[in-house]
Amino acid sequence: MLTTLDYLIIAGYLVGVAVFGIRMAGQQTSTADYFLGGRDLPWWVVCFSVVATETSTLTIIGIPAVAYGGTLTFLQLTLGYLVGRTVVAFFLLPRFYDSELATTYAFLGRRYGDAMRAAASVTFLFTRLLADGIRLFASAIPLKVIAAAAGLQVGYFEIIFGIVLITVIYTYIGGIKAVVWMDVVQLIIYLAAGLIAFVLLLGEVPADWWAGAVRENKTLLFDLGLDLPFAVWFTQPYILPTAVIGGAVFSVASHGADQLMVQRLLACRSLRDSQKAVIGSALLVMLQFALFLFVGLLLWSYYAGATPAELGLSRGDEIFPRYIIEGLPAGVSGLLLAGIIAAAMSTLSSSLNSLASSSMLDLYQRFRKAPLDDSRALKVSRALTLFWGAVLVGFASLFESTENPVVELGLTIASFTYGGLLGVFLLGILNKSSQQIDALIAFSVTIVTMICIIFGVWYSVDSGWIFLFNPPEVVVEEKGLVPIAWPWFPVIGSSITVVVGSVSTLLRRR
Repeated sequence: MLTTLDYLIIAGYLVGVAVFGIRMAGQQTSTADYFLGGRDLPWWVVCFSVVATETSTLTIIGIPAVAYGGTLTFLQLTLGYLVGRTVVAFFLLPRFYDSELATTYAFLGRRYGDAMRAAASVTFLFTRLLADGIRLFASAIPLKVIAAAAGLQVGYFEIIFGIVLITVIYTYIGGIKAVVWMDVVQLIIYLAAGLIAFVLLLGEVPADWWAGAVRENKTLLFDLGLDLPFAVWFTQPYILPTAVIGGAVFSVASHGADQLMVQRLLACRSLRDSQKAVIGSALLVMLQFALFLFVGLLLWSYYAGATPAELGLSRGDEIFPRYIIEGLPAGVSGLLLAGIIAAAMSTLSSSLNSLASSSMLDLYQRFRKAPLDDSRALKVSRALTLFWGAVLVGFASLFESTENPVVELGLTIASFTYGGLLGVFLLGILNKSSQQIDALIAFSVTIVTMICIIFGVWYSVDSGWIFLFNPPEVVVEEKGLVPIAWPWFPVIGSSITVVVGSVSTLLRRR
């Protein structure tokens, strides 16, 4: 059980976050200050912010659950991440900086027109609400476990509302500066928490824990998939071909076509600084994933390989939170829980600011007839921050019934539209003859097609590839159906967009 010291640490962190975030914000006088920090942020701060934003609570509780129930092959994704972010650094970022853009989708506006810019922005808003909704829900999992252990009947909604309320305070006042500098603090806190858990677990597991993990094939790092039929590769998310190819394209989409990440990169002082920030983030993510995967492996040894059900838990994501409240000394539990909350708030604050920036700059300002002065624009931007905070509370409450590891669910949701967004950027860059109508047709076809693929395309060893739209769970189990692995979604989506857009361009010109 948590002690008074643990609760004091958590309370002190929550108060300190709001105070520090506001102090670091400086004076905001325009949307350029509020959303881009005056384009004067150090590259290492942006690098830390990118990592803190993409990591979230999914990493801290979800990735240990992946290693607990599987192997270390999840780490292969980071190889693809490094490749993808290198492409972003030298292929996409120069185009963004040459045009001095304020949002990612302003590139599409200049290349095609306001309709394509608006379509991409709306898609981004919807995707972010779903993806960050699941991340926010993940943040509530360990806190609910703690409340239940303390005999408190607190629901997910109340916990989610509390996290959002505190995060909105410094995001509303300080904008991107407050968000980025708080990300640095929060990243340090949750990495320190992870390292402490790793060291303490090492001292509590049997001396031969690694040998036991090797015997059970838990330490598998590289899975080439050579023993599998080629078709099966597309159903396995963590074999090397899928991880490298899918992970690379996913990373290009997430860090080159998603306002959540690109907004930070555009706030750097120069293109070179931005390139250092995005490539450095890939290396730091490798270390983070490795840390929390090994925490999951140690937890597997600590609990002797017991299933979540045998431990009295409803899902694998509750295993690490259980260890935090039951297996750690006073004070350390509070620090780890503060780290989990820190990861949640870093992602949430970034999401709130990027949602507000895209809805303000890509939609509201573009379609409002009369221009806004700086003071009025800043007030509207802050009002949008409040609005998206309220909406995220509702979206986060939608995922309470899911049984999948939240890290995989979050990545699947993000992959849903990433392909279409990335494909439109590639179409605009690679096909100089394409026009807005071609891009809109390709983007629309891709979204509809991806819905059909994600919910309707299945693979069975006996039947091969079949189309069965959203079959009931009993049918899936009886026929041994497995879906396409989520890392392939951006690959498929971006390919469809480029091909359809190019065909549309050719037919229109003829």
